Amino acid sequence: MTRNDNGPVAGINVRGATLYRGFLTPADQAGMVEVLRRVVAEAPLFSPETRWGRKMSVRMTSAGRYGWFSDRRGYRYIERHPSGTPWPAIPDPVHEIWRALVPEARPPDCCLVNLYGEGAKMGLHQDRDEADFSQPVVSISLGDEALFRIGTTERSGKTESVWLKSGDVLVLGGAARLAFHGIDRVRTGSSSLLRDGGRINLTLRVVD
Repeated sequence: MTRNDNGPVAGINVRGATLYRGFLTPADQAGMVEVLRRVVAEAPLFSPETRWGRKMSVRMTSAGRYGWFSDRRGYRYIERHPSGTPWPAIPDPVHEIWRALVPEARPPDCCLVNLYGEGAKMGLHQDRDEADFSQPVVSISLGDEALFRIGTTERSGKTESVWLKSGDVLVLGGAARLAFHGIDRVRTGSSSLLRDGGRINLTLRVVD
Protein backbone atom coordinates (compact mmCIF):
# COMPACT_ATOMS: atom_id res chain seq x y z
CA MET A 1 0.00 0.00 0.00
CA THR A 2 1.37 3.42 -0.94
CA ARG A 3 1.21 6.54 1.19
CA ASN A 4 0.82 8.92 -1.77
CA ASP A 5 3.12 10.01 -4.57
CA ASN A 6 5.19 12.19 -2.25
CA GLY A 7 5.95 9.63 0.45
CA PRO A 8 4.65 9.44 4.03
CA VAL A 9 1.87 11.85 4.98
CA ALA A 10 2.40 14.12 7.98
CA GLY A 11 -0.32 14.16 10.61
CA ILE A 12 -2.39 17.26 11.45
CA ASN A 13 -3.50 17.84 15.04
CA VAL A 14 -7.28 18.28 15.40
CA ARG A 15 -8.08 18.81 19.08
CA GLY A 16 -5.69 16.02 20.07
CA ALA A 17 -6.65 13.63 17.28
CA THR A 18 -4.23 13.14 14.36
CA LEU A 19 -5.52 13.56 10.82
CA TYR A 20 -3.53 12.04 7.94
CA ARG A 21 -4.70 13.84 4.82
CA GLY A 22 -4.69 11.76 1.65
CA PHE A 23 -3.12 8.77 3.35
CA LEU A 24 -4.69 6.47 0.74
CA THR A 25 -4.07 7.06 -2.95
CA PRO A 26 -6.98 6.84 -5.41
CA ALA A 27 -5.79 3.35 -6.35
CA ASP A 28 -5.69 2.33 -2.67
CA GLN A 29 -9.21 3.66 -2.20
CA ALA A 30 -10.60 1.78 -5.19
CA GLY A 31 -8.94 -1.43 -4.03
CA MET A 32 -10.34 -0.95 -0.53
CA VAL A 33 -13.87 -0.57 -1.88
CA GLU A 34 -13.57 -3.87 -3.76
CA VAL A 35 -12.37 -5.62 -0.61
CA LEU A 36 -15.28 -4.15 1.35
CA ARG A 37 -17.78 -5.41 -1.22
CA ARG A 38 -16.73 -8.93 -0.23
CA VAL A 39 -17.16 -8.08 3.46
CA VAL A 40 -20.69 -6.81 2.82
CA ALA A 41 -21.50 -9.90 0.75
CA GLU A 42 -20.70 -12.06 3.79
CA ALA A 43 -22.18 -9.70 6.39
CA PRO A 44 -24.91 -7.54 4.77
CA LEU A 45 -25.50 -3.96 5.85
CA PHE A 46 -28.28 -3.36 8.38
CA SER A 47 -29.86 -0.35 10.12
CA PRO A 48 -29.51 -0.58 13.92
CA GLU A 49 -31.95 0.93 16.38
CA THR A 50 -30.96 3.35 19.12
CA ARG A 51 -31.88 2.48 22.68
CA TRP A 52 -34.89 4.78 22.21
CA GLY A 53 -36.20 2.65 19.33
CA ARG A 54 -35.25 4.95 16.46
CA LYS A 55 -33.57 3.63 13.33
CA MET A 56 -30.11 5.09 12.82
CA SER A 57 -29.61 6.98 9.53
CA VAL A 58 -26.33 5.16 8.94
CA ARG A 59 -26.32 1.55 7.70
CA MET A 60 -23.53 -0.63 9.02
CA THR A 61 -21.83 -3.98 9.29
CA SER A 62 -18.54 -5.19 10.77
CA ALA A 63 -15.52 -7.42 10.29
CA GLY A 64 -13.30 -9.02 12.87
CA ARG A 65 -13.80 -10.93 16.09
CA TYR A 66 -16.60 -8.59 17.14
CA GLY A 67 -19.15 -6.36 15.46
CA TRP A 68 -20.76 -3.25 16.90
CA PHE A 69 -24.51 -3.41 17.45
CA SER A 70 -27.32 -1.34 18.89
CA ASP A 71 -30.96 -1.95 19.81
CA ARG A 72 -33.31 -1.11 22.67
CA ARG A 73 -30.99 -2.99 25.04
CA GLY A 74 -28.24 -0.48 24.31
CA TYR A 75 -24.91 -0.26 22.50
CA ARG A 76 -22.58 -3.24 22.59
CA TYR A 77 -20.30 -5.62 20.68
CA ILE A 78 -21.59 -8.98 19.49
CA GLU A 79 -19.73 -12.00 18.11
CA ARG A 80 -22.05 -12.68 15.17
CA HIS A 81 -23.91 -10.74 12.51
CA PRO A 82 -27.63 -10.26 13.37
CA SER A 83 -28.36 -13.02 10.84
CA GLY A 84 -26.40 -15.42 13.06
CA THR A 85 -23.40 -15.87 10.76
CA PRO A 86 -19.84 -15.13 11.97
CA TRP A 87 -18.34 -11.76 11.09
CA PRO A 88 -15.84 -11.94 8.21
CA ALA A 89 -12.16 -11.36 8.91
CA ILE A 90 -10.76 -7.84 8.84
CA PRO A 91 -9.22 -7.46 5.34
CA ASP A 92 -5.43 -7.33 5.08
CA PRO A 93 -5.33 -3.82 3.50
CA VAL A 94 -7.22 -2.49 6.52
CA HIS A 95 -4.76 -4.17 8.90
CA GLU A 96 -1.92 -2.54 6.94
CA ILE A 97 -3.24 0.94 7.73
CA TRP A 98 -3.47 0.10 11.43
CA ARG A 99 0.09 -1.25 11.51
CA ALA A 100 1.43 1.75 9.60
CA LEU A 101 -0.10 4.40 11.86
CA VAL A 102 -0.32 2.76 15.30
CA PRO A 103 2.36 0.03 15.25
CA GLU A 104 2.61 0.02 19.04
CA ALA A 105 -1.08 -0.85 19.49
CA ARG A 106 -2.58 -4.31 19.83
CA PRO A 107 -4.28 -5.70 16.69
CA PRO A 108 -7.88 -4.51 16.26
CA ASP A 109 -10.75 -6.81 17.23
CA CYS A 110 -13.38 -4.94 15.22
CA CYS A 111 -13.66 -3.03 11.97
CA LEU A 112 -16.98 -1.21 11.96
CA VAL A 113 -18.20 -0.37 8.44
CA ASN A 114 -20.58 2.61 8.28
CA LEU A 115 -22.32 3.61 5.05
CA TYR A 116 -23.61 7.19 4.95
CA GLY A 117 -26.20 7.90 2.29
CA GLU A 118 -27.73 11.28 1.52
CA GLY A 119 -28.90 12.97 4.73
CA ALA A 120 -27.17 10.48 7.05
CA LYS A 121 -25.25 11.76 10.07
CA MET A 122 -23.86 10.61 13.40
CA GLY A 123 -24.54 12.55 16.60
CA LEU A 124 -21.84 13.47 19.11
CA HIS A 125 -20.76 10.38 21.03
CA GLN A 126 -17.82 8.76 22.79
CA ASP A 127 -16.27 5.43 21.82
CA ARG A 128 -16.36 3.88 25.28
CA ASP A 129 -17.75 0.36 24.82
CA GLU A 130 -14.19 -1.01 24.76
CA ALA A 131 -12.24 -2.40 27.72
CA ASP A 132 -8.89 -0.64 27.23
CA PHE A 133 -8.95 3.09 26.50
CA SER A 134 -5.17 3.16 26.11
CA GLN A 135 -5.67 1.57 22.68
CA PRO A 136 -6.42 4.02 19.81
CA VAL A 137 -9.33 4.23 17.43
CA VAL A 138 -8.45 4.52 13.71
CA SER A 139 -11.02 5.94 11.30
CA ILE A 140 -10.74 5.63 7.49
CA SER A 141 -12.81 7.80 5.12
CA LEU A 142 -13.87 6.68 1.63
CA GLY A 143 -16.21 8.45 -0.79
CA ASP A 144 -18.11 11.67 -0.18
CA GLU A 145 -16.67 14.30 2.15
CA ALA A 146 -18.05 14.52 5.67
CA LEU A 147 -18.06 17.34 8.22
CA PHE A 148 -16.44 15.81 11.29
CA ARG A 149 -16.86 17.50 14.66
CA ILE A 150 -14.71 16.74 17.71
CA GLY A 151 -14.79 18.18 21.20
CA THR A 152 -13.52 17.24 24.63
CA THR A 153 -14.36 14.45 27.07
CA GLU A 154 -17.34 16.57 28.19
CA ARG A 155 -20.43 16.61 25.99
CA SER A 156 -20.76 20.37 26.49
CA GLY A 157 -17.08 21.06 25.72
CA LYS A 158 -15.85 23.30 22.92
CA THR A 159 -15.79 21.60 19.50
CA GLU A 160 -13.88 21.97 16.26
CA SER A 161 -15.02 20.87 12.79
CA VAL A 162 -13.05 19.67 9.79
CA TRP A 163 -14.02 18.17 6.43
CA LEU A 164 -12.83 14.58 6.02
CA LYS A 165 -12.10 13.64 2.42
CA SER A 166 -11.81 10.31 0.67
CA GLY A 167 -8.48 8.70 1.56
CA ASP A 168 -8.08 10.55 4.87
CA VAL A 169 -7.30 8.58 8.02
CA LEU A 170 -7.93 9.88 11.54
CA VAL A 171 -6.39 8.49 14.74
CA LEU A 172 -8.03 9.14 18.10
CA GLY A 173 -5.55 8.29 20.84
CA GLY A 174 -4.24 9.69 24.08
CA ALA A 175 -6.34 12.55 25.40
CA ALA A 176 -8.54 12.41 22.29
CA ARG A 177 -9.43 8.74 22.75
CA LEU A 178 -12.58 9.57 24.72
CA ALA A 179 -13.38 12.88 23.03
CA PHE A 180 -16.97 13.40 21.91
CA HIS A 181 -17.15 13.36 18.12
CA GLY A 182 -19.63 12.93 15.30
CA ILE A 183 -20.54 13.58 11.67
CA ASP A 184 -22.79 16.61 11.14
CA ARG A 185 -23.38 16.13 7.43
CA VAL A 186 -22.08 14.55 4.24
CA ARG A 187 -21.36 16.55 1.09
CA THR A 188 -23.34 14.47 -1.42
CA GLY A 189 -21.68 14.04 -4.81
CA SER A 190 -18.27 15.30 -3.70
CA SER A 191 -16.61 12.02 -4.68
CA SER A 192 -17.06 9.57 -7.53
CA LEU A 193 -15.40 6.66 -5.69
CA LEU A 194 -18.58 4.77 -4.83
CA ARG A 195 -20.73 3.56 -7.71
CA ASP A 196 -23.97 4.69 -6.05
CA GLY A 197 -22.47 7.64 -4.15
CA GLY A 198 -22.26 8.09 -0.40
CA ARG A 199 -19.53 7.72 2.19
CA ILE A 200 -17.95 4.70 3.82
CA ASN A 201 -16.27 5.06 7.19
CA LEU A 202 -14.19 2.25 8.63
CA THR A 203 -13.54 2.42 12.37
CA LEU A 204 -10.94 0.09 13.82
CA ARG A 205 -10.99 -0.65 17.55
CA VAL A 206 -9.42 -2.94 20.14
CA VAL A 207 -12.43 -4.29 22.06
CA ASP A 208 -11.04 -6.56 24.80
